[in-house]
Amino acid sequence: TEFPRHEFRHATRDEDVVGLIRDADIALMAEMRSAHFAAADKLRWIHSPAAGVGNMLFPALVQSDVLLTNSRGLSADPIAEHVLALTLGLFRKLPLALRSQAARHWVQNEMMAPPPLGHLQGARVLIVGLGSIGAACAWRFAALGAEVIAVRRRPDQPVPGGVSRVEADDRLHELLPAADVVVISAAQTGRTRGLIGAAELSLMRPNAVLINVSRGKLVDEAALILALQEGRIAGAGLDVFEHEPLAPESPLWTLPNVIVTPHMAGFRHDHWDVVTALFAENLHRFDRGEPLQNLVDKKAGY
Repeated sequence: TEFPRHEFRHATRDEDVVGLIRDADIALMAEMRSAHFAAADKLRWIHSPAAGVGNMLFPALVQSDVLLTNSRGLSADPIAEHVLALTLGLFRKLPLALRSQAARHWVQNEMMAPPPLGHLQGARVLIVGLGSIGAACAWRFAALGAEVIAVRRRPDQPVPGGVSRVEADDRLHELLPAADVVVISAAQTGRTRGLIGAAELSLMRPNAVLINVSRGKLVDEAALILALQEGRIAGAGLDVFEHEPLAPESPLWTLPNVIVTPHMAGFRHDHWDVVTALFAENLHRFDRGEPLQNLVDKKAGY
């Protein structure tokens, strides 16, 4: 009743999506595939309930006049809290503690063995990507006494609270050797795909941890597994993976210095309420011919 000009239809099966989208001028989709887009002659606007839209930026969509908006910013706070949880869990060796608890085995000596227990007070945190998620992480780390440095594509932009220094992303290699925590929160674009590979991991400190809450394709998973197995970095907290769901045979499941979570860092108790509210506000704007919120720069990738 709030939008009498629009007829809302819903589909989950791929063949049904193709059928319905032929007549649609607006699409609310977590993933727009090239086959969907080719069938959508009347489409004018796509909204994603997620923040990341890298998988949707195929050439035909990028070159079109179709508007693309996303839900960036809505999950920044829960993701930042998840980043803190993963970091503290690795710093305090909670994977070892939980395994020993299940086995009813006292592991005080093992907990004190190298690498040493981490401490956020005085730690250096390197945030890769300083959008809403990176900014939400920054002030939380700073509040716990860490020094926060960030790299971003445009270092001339305003500096969020908690960040002591911002550098251009081409200085990543210079900054990795001093970081105790490396947080990947950049968008997936052509520039960032494979951003962390064997070369970057080799620059990290043996007691450093890597946290990835962005997209799995930003990290070379095979190189990361090798670095973890060989103890060249202390641990990894991973909420995203190159291929999801993570395959049962992946070594990441059983490595003692890894925490795996199933791509849920951004969910909150009112997740769909706030996503729906953003879409509804944008639909009002679309009907009135006003600028849309969270418009994606399709060529930049976010």
